[in-house]
Amino acid sequence: MQIRPAAAHDDDAIWRIIGPVIAAGETYALPREWSRDEALAYWRAPGHEVFVAEDNDAIIGTYYLQANQRGGGAHVANCGYITAGEAVGRGVARAMCVHSLEVARACGFRAMQFNFVVVTNERAIQLWERCGFATVGRLPNAFRHPRLGLVDALVMYRTL
Repeated sequence: MQIRPAAAHDDDAIWRIIGPVIAAGETYALPREWSRDEALAYWRAPGHEVFVAEDNDAIIGTYYLQANQRGGGAHVANCGYITAGEAVGRGVARAMCVHSLEVARACGFRAMQFNFVVVTNERAIQLWERCGFATVGRLPNAFRHPRLGLVDALVMYRTL
């Protein structure tokens, strides 16, 4: 597997990965009805550095890296990661997280923070913990899960 910066010609593959996750509405606090253009505009927002994970020339994951805040908080990075459904369980998210930590460090970030990790996303929470993240906050009933109703979200953080 290799991870590289995303190119414009990767948008169809990125949409194939992020579209179903956004539509499911179980892990990202984004409008479930977003169109391809709206979702890609979010993923490729100004300030987002977008990467793709490839295996045998197939894109199997994507992530973005950005400053978590501007000004006095710009030294803390933030990322969003999505693995293709067919690649779940193959170490793609872990590889993207490790890669993002290296890129963030090289860009001069001093820490990384995940602002909103839905508590029902247990695989992600366990992975982030294995990658050195700690839960530093809990937001009660902050996420409206489409099947489970109101659930908590976590703020997770690690220094670089």
